[in-house]
Amino acid sequence: MVHKRIIILLSIFYLTGCMYPSENLSQNQISNDAQLQMVQLAIDQYQEQKNGLLPILTKESDTPLYQKYLIDFSLLKQQGLIQAVPGTAFENGGSYQYVLVDVEENPTVKVIDLHLSDEIRSIQQRLSIYRSEHTYPPFGEQVEKNIFELDIEELNLEGPPQVNSPYSENKLPVYIDTNGELLIDYRIELYKKLKELDHQYENGDDIRPILFKDHPVVPAYSIPFTIKDNEPVFAPDIEEEW
Repeated sequence: MVHKRIIILLSIFYLTGCMYPSENLSQNQISNDAQLQMVQLAIDQYQEQKNGLLPILTKESDTPLYQKYLIDFSLLKQQGLIQAVPGTAFENGGSYQYVLVDVEENPTVKVIDLHLSDEIRSIQQRLSIYRSEHTYPPFGEQVEKNIFELDIEELNLEGPPQVNSPYSENKLPVYIDTNGELLIDYRIELYKKLKELDHQYENGDDIRPILFKDHPVVPAYSIPFTIKDNEPVFAPDIEEEW
C-alpha cells in the first residue's frame, strides 16, 4: 500500500512538471490542482508514517486560524515524500503559502494568497507609522462590536482601504479591531456563496469554510462570520476552531 502511494505521488509530481514547466510558474499563477493533489498525498503519507503528526511550522497560539498551520516542506522532503517544493509556493518564489485546514478531523491542503498579504502589509506600514507617533490607532466609525473603519484622513489615504478579493473581481474592505489588528471583510463573498450553495449553517456557526469548499484559497486576515436572517455578519465572539 505504501509503495503504491509513493508511485502515485511520483506520477503526480512528474505530470505536474510536464503540465506546468518552470518558465510558466509565474508568481501570479494560482496554485493548480495537480500541485495541491501532490502535496495532499504527501501530507496523508506523512501523517500515516508519523502516527498522526502533521508537517507544520510552529506558530504562536494566538495566530489567526487560517494562517496558523503552515506546511513545512522541509519535513516532507526529509521523508522523501516530495522531491521539490511546488512552483507556486512562497518557498519556491511563488505567491502562495500552503496551509492545512480542518487539522483535527481531515487535514486538507489549501493556500493563502500572498497578494493579500502584500496589500495588507502596505496598509500596515501606514498604520505602524501612525502608531509610532500616537497612542491609539486611527479608529473611524464602528462597524461591529470591537471592529472599526480606519480613519482615512489620519492615515492620509484617498479612500477607505480595500484589497482585491481572491475569489472574484470584488474589492474587499479592510477594518481594524480594538487590538489594532487589520482584518478583511469577506461578507460580499460569503453572501454570494450562501445564495449559490446548499448549506446547513445556522446562527452561531462560523461560515467561512463555505468560501474554500470548492476553492483552494482560505480567507486569511479574517475573524469568524456567522449567518443572521440569511445574511453573513461579523461574529467576533465565536471562538475559532475546526
